Amino acid sequence: MKSATPKVLHALCGRSLVGHVVAASRELDPEHLVVVVGHAREQVRAHLSEVDPGVRTAVQHEQLGTGHAVRTALEELSDSGVVLDGTVIVVCGDTPLLTGETLQRLAKTHAADGNAVTVLSAEVPDATGYGRIVRDAASGAVTAIVEHKDASEAQRAVREINSGVFAFDARLLVDALGKVRTDNSQGEEYLTDVLGIVREAGHRVGAAVAVDHREILGINNRVQLAEARRLLNERLLERAMLAGVTVVDPASTFVDVSVSFEQDVTVHPGTQLLGATHVASGAEVGPHSRLTDTSVAEGAVVSFTVAEGARIGVGANVGPYAYLRPGTDLGPRSKAGAYVEMKNASVGEGTKVPHLSYVGDATIGEFTNIGAASVFVNYDGEAKHHTTVGSHCRTGSDNMFVAPVTIGDGAYTAAGSVITKDVPPGSLAVARGQQRNIEGWVARKRPGSAAAQAAAAARRETDGER
Repeated sequence: MKSATPKVLHALCGRSLVGHVVAASRELDPEHLVVVVGHAREQVRAHLSEVDPGVRTAVQHEQLGTGHAVRTALEELSDSGVVLDGTVIVVCGDTPLLTGETLQRLAKTHAADGNAVTVLSAEVPDATGYGRIVRDAASGAVTAIVEHKDASEAQRAVREINSGVFAFDARLLVDALGKVRTDNSQGEEYLTDVLGIVREAGHRVGAAVAVDHREILGINNRVQLAEARRLLNERLLERAMLAGVTVVDPASTFVDVSVSFEQDVTVHPGTQLLGATHVASGAEVGPHSRLTDTSVAEGAVVSFTVAEGARIGVGANVGPYAYLRPGTDLGPRSKAGAYVEMKNASVGEGTKVPHLSYVGDATIGEFTNIGAASVFVNYDGEAKHHTTVGSHCRTGSDNMFVAPVTIGDGAYTAAGSVITKDVPPGSLAVARGQQRNIEGWVARKRPGSAAAQAAAAARRETDGER
């Protein structure tokens, strides 16, 4: 990956690679779930404790092969008193497209066919480089997995490949792992050797074919990571569209696995919906918006907007070019208009902040209008302070509200005011210097300038009219 980040912690669609695999595995409702860690294990362990505290980890101090990795996991369980019985499913930590549905199908096939080992296989358009599944012509049982370099011409024509995902009979797996040899070019314990060991002992080895071969794609570089992200994003958008969401341009729309929708949502082009974002029925999001951990209520319209940790109320209107930071709560039918930034702000029903304003650490009541180019001055250099604006207020353009300050219900403030004191309900606050016009200043201070010439011409025209 050419990265300081461990491969399995690279993310796509809101989850790490290993997080996707753990989530798919959880759909089996396993009695035990063990992740084998080695390189950068402390980082991986810390991540797993956040995404799934129930996961156990087993440390593979030396990377001595896939068979050794599985043996390490089983020893972690047995050393803690777990009696190994039933079915063991082995998956790879870098296959984020693998679904719980496919794993369940593998487990059911394993049980129904009475196999000692069941390989998850896939039929691919081009099997070059993959291990081929060789089956018995009569029974359909798997007789071998042959690596590409060792395959005959006939075997290379086979398009069914090994995914690296297996279901094992636990007791037979433990016994066979004790017999795996390391007399190979890598000097490692290969998990695939277990298949030959159990078959020679008279047990059946079978295969379950994945419905979509792309599920087994592993990630080894950032090109493959991007391809997996594209495929998973397509899967998520297809699921949303089939559930009643209109995605105008899927090619330019990106969603995380944790995003949820209701019916009759419209998502316009160039939109990213991330984290725990939820979009309710009838809402429109986009174009060109990025919402993270944000809830959008019924009928709201959000365009050209960046929002994080915000709540957007029923029928609210946001954008264009709005920035809603964490703690923003827009009430029903409220508005955060063009070039408006909000942070830790509660805005009441029907209240409008139409344009060019910053609202931080504030509570605004219902049906109030905040004039253009207003700033809620919340920071004194050391601490943040709160501003309260009541209901049915009308604040003038270019106002500064120097917190802490309260504007009472029904109050007005004049344009250009710097409000530093509380304004009683129903009052008009004017906080600006008196205007003073100095006649003839341009002619005296800027003689011969374009401004002076324009002023002189205007005076002549006025005098002529007189």
